[in-house]
Amino acid sequence: MAITQGAWGERIAANIAAHAPTDWEVQAWAAPRLLPPIIDDPDDFLPQSLSPSDLILALGETPGLAQLIPDAARRAGARSVIAPIDHSDSLPAGLAAQLEGWLGAIDVAVVFPRPFCSLTDTTYNRTSRPQKYDDPLIRRFASRFGRPRFSVAVANGTIQAVDVLRDAACGCARHVADSLPGTPVDDAVDRTGLLHHHFPCLASMNQEPDYHDTLMHVSGNALRDAIQEEIREHLTPAAYLRPHGLTNDAA
Repeated sequence: MAITQGAWGERIAANIAAHAPTDWEVQAWAAPRLLPPIIDDPDDFLPQSLSPSDLILALGETPGLAQLIPDAARRAGARSVIAPIDHSDSLPAGLAAQLEGWLGAIDVAVVFPRPFCSLTDTTYNRTSRPQKYDDPLIRRFASRFGRPRFSVAVANGTIQAVDVLRDAACGCARHVADSLPGTPVDDAVDRTGLLHHHFPCLASMNQEPDYHDTLMHVSGNALRDAIQEEIREHLTPAAYLRPHGLTNDAA
């Protein structure tokens, strides 16, 4: 079940519903967009029952939504939660730690990929020490949505076709794959970056101290890296300037 609170989450939920495997059942519930910073009684904002779900995508845009997740998990019978952070002010680190504790107390696994497109089937985040996890439901989701993976066909110095092996949850990887064919291979990495911004990526442009960058740029770099890895052998080698008299060339 995707719990949304605005355009960011709605776009993610729509992309997953459109491209999920046929044996997945994708439900969505739209939470109130305006929630108080402190939730005293979840019954004031949650329905009495939610559709039975194994996994919850907590796509909140305010801290109040995160406080509803444990009760939402109970009502849906969920065993796992993915609470992505594309905007740190929607789920600050302290609140994420609290949410992890609340969910752990009811035996519900949770991960906090920051940004969402850093999720793989074993880790999340793109710092020097990515977080590891081991949960079969989250791993199954991450096999299809998370850090983008591609298969790229190149011929005559041009991108011929791009297949999406794992899409970004928002659909950006699929947008790149649809737009890259016909691009000269040496221009493909830079064009990927432009396509990511023009999609547009909705991750935050606030500076993140541990990344020394913005989450939008972290997301864009993940896409660029994924394409570059696939076309590396086709790229024209960089030319290096070797000043006369300062090389080991034979006379």
